[in-house]
Amino acid sequence: MSDTFELATLGVRAGQVRTQFNEHAEALFLTSSFVFDSAAQAAARFSGTEEGFVYSRFSNPTVAMLQTRLAALEGAEACVATASGMSAILATAMALLKQGDHVLCSSAVFGATVQLFGGVLARFGIETSFVRGHDPSAWSEALRPNTRMLFLETPSNPLTEIADIAAIAAVAKRAGATFVVDNCFCTPALQRPLELGADLVVHSATKYLDGQGRVMGGAVVGPRALVMDGILGFLRTAGPSLSPFNAWVIVKGLETLALRMQAQSSNALALARWLEAHPKVARVYYPGLASHPQHDLAKRQQKSAGAVLSFDVKGGREAAWRVIDATRLISITANLGDVKTTITHPATTTHGRISAEARAAAGIGEGLLRIAVGLEASADLCADLARGLD
Repeated sequence: MSDTFELATLGVRAGQVRTQFNEHAEALFLTSSFVFDSAAQAAARFSGTEEGFVYSRFSNPTVAMLQTRLAALEGAEACVATASGMSAILATAMALLKQGDHVLCSSAVFGATVQLFGGVLARFGIETSFVRGHDPSAWSEALRPNTRMLFLETPSNPLTEIADIAAIAAVAKRAGATFVVDNCFCTPALQRPLELGADLVVHSATKYLDGQGRVMGGAVVGPRALVMDGILGFLRTAGPSLSPFNAWVIVKGLETLALRMQAQSSNALALARWLEAHPKVARVYYPGLASHPQHDLAKRQQKSAGAVLSFDVKGGREAAWRVIDATRLISITANLGDVKTTITHPATTTHGRISAEARAAAGIGEGLLRIAVGLEASADLCADLARGLD
């Protein structure tokens, strides 16, 4: 589909392929395999000399529609969909790294990402150094001759730190390393890292791309050479595949992505301003506030500040848990990206399995709460939090 269309149009129209029945909605292909016209065609499909679907572990029409649509939204040549966001990161690492390679990763990333790079990949001889993501000089200083990948999450989870994608892309280019950006919090509706110099973008499609907390999914987006010639090969062999049903659900979620991100970001800003004025709140972390240290960068790099915010409650864990337990409307769950607002205590949930030292280095204290703001009325969300704060 033409890249001259606006993002909202691409979210609704890009990638759809109709069958002979000429259906209006995207078709759902629940099949594990595909039938060939002849032995010669089967051989050609398996060898890759003829395009076509072979086996749903790595090629399915519904999944292909999602991949085409998401690539269009990110302004990319290609996309590979995976079973989850973490499988997207794993597939990227396993396809592009080898024993003896070195990775630079922002210290402010999702807890499972820390475990993957710092624990799982270390067992295979891939070493990772964690750096201050928002400081471009920290990336330069940590480079080694064997640095092969830079991995960044911006905004970060859960403190919403904003890193300068273009500046870090320049560091990666000088080092000849692949620069990967996790765009989960912003999605292409608010931020397009490839336009700022990133080589690859990864997504947890479980979050805002689906948008209603229904299914698991992930994706890697970027140039055809890296995605189709590299990462697809790992997925085809290892099999962290996205199911056609989940792909269909996420395709339908993309139709409302632009509207949801705009509305949820607006809601988050209203809630952040209310929290910042509350006497029981020590600090609010939200890029849309002038008090955020990277507020100006967020305005340049993103279309809006996003729908996730965090705040420190005075009184530590006891006070923070009291706020959570007093809610009646907000959902107590660690998931995010839903139209329903969620709240969690990162130190004991999303980042509970990493060391206390790592949490401290990332600025995740016992009084910190993370809220992923949904589509409820902001006044109702403020009233729900007031029960515990007051």
